[in-house]
Amino acid sequence: MTQITLKIPDTKLDFFMELIQQLGFEANVNEMVVPEEHKEFVRNRINTAEKEDYIPWEEARKQLVFKKKNQ
Repeated sequence: MTQITLKIPDTKLDFFMELIQQLGFEANVNEMVVPEEHKEFVRNRINTAEKEDYIPWEEARKQLVFKKKNQ
């Protein structure tokens, strides 16, 4: 089976996906590609982390700062 990668403008994605579905083709939408160097960085952080580096989600959530929608 052949795979093709296309770049579709966001404004045309719904139309394109409907067309693909009508034609009976399989489509997978990949919105983001993570570079291998980023994956390796995360793997390294996971492998070298110490138990005391972790904090409970409830505590981490309190530290998050969210922007207001009007900003």
